Amino acid sequence: MTGAQPTPGGRPFPVAGNVPAIVTPFDAAGRIDHAAFDALLEWHLARGVDGICVAGDNGESWALSGEDRCRLATQAVRATAGRVPVIVGASAPTARASIAYAEALADTGIAALMIGPQAYLMKASTRELVTRIEQIHRAVSLPIVLYNSPRRTGIGLTIESMTALIEAVPVIALKEASRDFFYLTHVIRTFRTRLAVLVGPAPFILPGLQLGAAGFISSGPEFFAETAVIARSGTKPMDETLRDLHWRYTRLYETLMALGTWPSALKAAHGLLGLPGGVPHEPVLPLDDDDLETLRRVLDEVGATAALPSPAQPVDA
Repeated sequence: MTGAQPTPGGRPFPVAGNVPAIVTPFDAAGRIDHAAFDALLEWHLARGVDGICVAGDNGESWALSGEDRCRLATQAVRATAGRVPVIVGASAPTARASIAYAEALADTGIAALMIGPQAYLMKASTRELVTRIEQIHRAVSLPIVLYNSPRRTGIGLTIESMTALIEAVPVIALKEASRDFFYLTHVIRTFRTRLAVLVGPAPFILPGLQLGAAGFISSGPEFFAETAVIARSGTKPMDETLRDLHWRYTRLYETLMALGTWPSALKAAHGLLGLPGGVPHEPVLPLDDDDLETLRRVLDEVGATAALPSPAQPVDA
C-alpha cells in the first residue's frame, strides 16, 4: 500500500472516523438478544457514527461462535445499508480457527476483518505473525484491520512487525490499543499515509487525532453527543471545549476500566443510560451495587447521555 486514496465519501481510508465497538447484548442464560442488538445499531447510527465494529473486546468475541458472528454481522450490514462500513473480529490463537470465523463472515457484506496477534502464546516472531495472517487472507480475501492490544494477547506489534504485515496482506487500518503514547506517536508518524490509525484508549483520542490518527475505536465516547463531530474537529487547536471533552473522556474511561471485569462496566453504563446492553457473558459477572453506584456518579459527573430511537422490530429466529 503506497498511499492513502480518497474514498467516495471523501475520507482517505475505507474505515476512519468514529467507529464504535458495539456490545453484544446477552441475556442471563447467555443467549444473544438480537432485537436489542438491532436497537443498539440504530442508536449508534442515529448518533452519527462513521463505522461499526462487531465482535471485538466490547462484543465479548471470546463468547461468540462463527454462527453468532455471521448473524451479528448480517444484522449490522442490514442496519447500516451501505451508509458506513462494518468490521468484524475474527481473531483466534490459530490460523485455522480464525479462518473458520472468516469463512462464516465471507458473504455477509462486511468491509473488513479485524485480526489481532495469536492470543495465549504470549510470544510470536514476525515470521509467525506474517505466516498466520497470510493463511487467513488466502482463505478469505477481505481487507484487514489489525488490532494491537498487548494486554489482551500478550503480544505487542512492533513497527517492524507492522511493516511486514502491511507488506504481506491488504491492511486498511490499525486499532492501536497499547496504551503507550510513545508507541502511538511512532505508529502515526510511520503509517498514517498508508493506513487508518484508529486510537483505542479514550484518553489518547484527541492528542492522537491532532497528530494525524484517522479516527478511533474506543469505549466511552459513544455516550457523549460531541463525539459525532470529534473525528473531524479534533485536528483543530486544543481549546477549552476540547480540553474539557478530553477530561470527560479520560474520567469515564478510567472508571470503566477500574470497575469489574471487562466489559461488565461498559454494559452497566448502557443499562444506567437506558440502553439494552444486556448482561456480561459468563464467567464475567455484572457489577455489584457499590461499583454500580460509583459508575452512576461518574456518568452524571461527565454528562454522559443516551437516548434510544424507536423500539426495534423483533428479529426472526
